[in-house]
Parts: sequence; C-alpha cells; structure tokens
Amino acid sequence: MEIPEGANIIIGQAHFIKSVEDLYESMVGAVPNAIFGIAFCEASGACLVRKEGNDGELIKCAVRNASSIAAGHSFVIIMKDVFPINVLNAIKGCQEVCTIFCATANPVEVIIAETELGRGILGIIDGSVPKGIEDEKDINERKSLLRKFGYKR
Repeated sequence: MEIPEGANIIIGQAHFIKSVEDLYESMVGAVPNAIFGIAFCEASGACLVRKEGNDGELIKCAVRNASSIAAGHSFVIIMKDVFPINVLNAIKGCQEVCTIFCATANPVEVIIAETELGRGILGIIDGSVPKGIEDEKDINERKSLLRKFGYKR
C-alpha cells in the first residue's frame, strides 16, 4: 500500500454504496480538522471505486490503494493531521462497517484471494517482525513518545 509521508491508513470492509459518505461523516464527526481521502470498492451494480474526502491528493492516494486491492466492499482511508486512535471508534461505529483490517502508518501488504466471483482480503501484513523485548530504556522512550503525542501526562 502507498502511504504518504506523515499519513496513516485504515483498511476495512463495509457493505453498502452509501458507506463512502457515512465514512466521510464519521471522520469529520470524530476530528473536524482531519485531512483525509476515502475510497470504497463497490461490489455490485456498476462496481465502481467510490471516493470522498477533503484533500485531493489523499483522495487520489486512497483510490490508487483501493484499486490495487480491488476487493468488493473494501475501503481505504488515508489521513493526515489525525491518528487512527482518534477516529477508529467512529469508523467502527459506522453502521455499514463490517471489519477493520488495519490502522497504521507502517508499511502494509494486503493478502488477496481471487476466485471466479471476485477478490477478497484474507489478511494484512502490518510492519516488521519484533526484533527483541523492550528494556527500561525502551519503556522510557515509549512513555516519552506517548506524552509527546499527548496521550499520557
């Protein structure tokens, strides 16, 4: 997946043509100043990649990613100036959303299956494998980072 510098991606599955509009409303309802693009792969009818958002480049990026996945009812949200933790509950609470596969800024690969009917997401590879176990220095760095982001005091 393509994730622009300083951006995060959410990949999920929904079930209805109006999902793209409701996802837009979920994003701005959760964080009004979020900058984002959304793309949704329609699974019936015209089978178009539907798009929404408030930033042209992030919309284009979401469309490229969704087109690459090309799995029915999948959606991609690319966001800046907001972390997934700030919008995930709103996205999960969207009545059309069935599954969230990932929410990350890490490199992501999407594992796809294809049959005569179409394509589906089997899973996600999100980032790298662990390289060890944190020690006291790592714990302090983690806590410092969370405070820098404003999630801890």
